[in-house]
Amino acid sequence: MMAGEAGKTRAIVHADVIALMDDAGTEIADGALVWRDGVIVACGPTADMAVQLDGVETIDARGCVVTPGLVNTHHHLYQSLTRAVPECQDTSLFGWLKTLYPIWARYTPDDVFDATRLGLAELALSGCTLSSDHLYLFPNGVRLEDTIAAAQTIGMRFHPTRGAMSVGESLGGLPPDSLVEAEGAILDDMIRVIDAFHDSADGAMVRVGVAPCSPFSVSRELMRDAALLAREKGVMMHTHLAEDVDDVRYSLEKFGCRPGDYAESLGWTGPDVWHAHCVQLDATEIALFARTQTGVAHCPCSNCRLGSGIAPVRAMLDAGVPVGLGVDGAASSDSGHLLAEARQAMLLQRVQGGAGALSARAALRLATRGGAEILGRHDCGQLVPGKRADFAIWPVDDVASSGSWDKLAALVLAPPAGPRDVFVEGRAIVREGDLVLTSRREVVAGAQTALARLMAA
Repeated sequence: MMAGEAGKTRAIVHADVIALMDDAGTEIADGALVWRDGVIVACGPTADMAVQLDGVETIDARGCVVTPGLVNTHHHLYQSLTRAVPECQDTSLFGWLKTLYPIWARYTPDDVFDATRLGLAELALSGCTLSSDHLYLFPNGVRLEDTIAAAQTIGMRFHPTRGAMSVGESLGGLPPDSLVEAEGAILDDMIRVIDAFHDSADGAMVRVGVAPCSPFSVSRELMRDAALLAREKGVMMHTHLAEDVDDVRYSLEKFGCRPGDYAESLGWTGPDVWHAHCVQLDATEIALFARTQTGVAHCPCSNCRLGSGIAPVRAMLDAGVPVGLGVDGAASSDSGHLLAEARQAMLLQRVQGGAGALSARAALRLATRGGAEILGRHDCGQLVPGKRADFAIWPVDDVASSGSWDKLAALVLAPPAGPRDVFVEGRAIVREGDLVLTSRREVVAGAQTALARLMAA
C-alpha cells in the first residue's frame, strides 16, 4: 500500500453499469464499488449505499462501465521490440521463429527491461491489471528479474514464468544452439527465482511459474523435472501446446503421440497447469483437459496472424475446460490490446460455430475471471467483497461506443479506444487514459533506444 493509503476507504459511484463477474453474472445499474486496503468491501446501487459512502472519497463514473481488470494469460513481453519485422510478416510459426531467433540472441538485460515495460504499458492502457509472461531465452546476462523490475514501474500484478530452451538444432530442436541452456542450470535458476520472488499470499503482486518453452525446444526429461520442481515448490506450470499442424506433426513424429498425450505422460495436466494456444486439440484431448482441469490460454489474434487455425474454444467451454485469453508475444500478434483479443475470440467462434457461438458477455468473462482462474488467482477476477480491488473504468459515452443500447456488451461489440481509469490493489495505474507511475514518453524513449541498437546490429 502506498504511503497515505493504508486504512483509506475509496469508492466509485454512479457507474452506468458494474459487472461483478460473480457466479450469478450480476450487473448493477448506477453502481457503486467501495474498497479499503486493496480489498473490495461493498458493491451495489449507489442509492442504496449511503452508509458505506458516508465520508468516503469518491470517483464519479457516470458514462462509464466498470469491470474487473482484464487478465492476460500468455505473453512474451521481450518480443515487444520485434513487431512487424519484414522477413516474418507472412510466415507460419516455425519459419517465424527461425527468422527471429538471431535477433533475440542479441538482447541485453536493458533490452528485456525496456521491451517488458513497453508491453506492460500497452496492456495497462488497454485495461489489463494482471499479466503473465513467458521468458524462455536468457542471452547476454538476461535474468527473470529484469522483467519483474519493469512490471514494478507500471504497477500491474505480474506472473512471470522462468522459461527455458535446452534442445538446439544440433539435437533436432528448432532454436539455434547459442540460445539453449544446460538443463541443470535451468532447474537451478528456476529454484533461485521462485525462492527470491514468488509470493503465494492473497493480493500478491508477483508470483513466479516454471515454463519450459515447448515440446520442440526442451527434452522430455526437462519437462518431467520441471513439473516435479513446480509441484514441490507449489507454483504454476506453463508451456505451449498444439499451436498448429506443424506442432502436432512434430509430436507424432518425435514422441509417437499427440500433444495432449505427451503432456499427460510427463505430468503436465492438472489445475496447476495452463497451456498456450491449444488450437489443434482434438476431442479426446479436450476431454482430458476438462477431466484434469488443465487451463488453456487462448490467443486468437496470434493464431490468426500465423495462420495456425481457430482454437475449439466453444467445445472447450462446453466440456468444462478452464479458458482465459492471451495477447501472445508482440512479434506474432503485433498488438497487445486485450479487449481486442476478447472481440476477436468472439468473432472467431462465430465464424466457426454460428452467430450464437460466443456472446460478448462470455468473451468478457474469459478476459477477466476466466484468466484469473487459470492463473490460480482466485483472489482476483470478480468485483465482490473480499476480492482484490483490481478494476477498469471504461468510457462508453464517446464516439466509439455512443449509440449502444447494451453498454456492457458494447465493450466487445463497439469497444472504446481504452479505459479511462485502471486500478490495481485499489491504486490507480491509469487515470484519464494515461499512465500514473511512469510517463509514456519515458517508456517509448527506452524502447526506441533499444530498437535502434537491435536494428543497427
